[in-house]
Amino acid sequence: MSIAKVIEITSSSKKGIEDAVQSGLTKTGKTVKNIQGAWVNEIKVVTKPNGSVTEWRVNMKVSFIVD
Repeated sequence: MSIAKVIEITSSSKKGIEDAVQSGLTKTGKTVKNIQGAWVNEIKVVTKPNGSVTEWRVNMKVSFIVD
């Protein structure tokens, strides 16, 4: 029987949403093994006063199998 655990992480990128997700999973994968998937809960942006986006932030849940 396998047991899964879910953690919540936040990651950011100046490039876009996909890069924020990928960099968050890559960094998490350095300390967490057996990652099975992720769910993006929230997307936020940081903007300049003129409204242009300077940074993308994602909050996501990551599931992994416990050894």
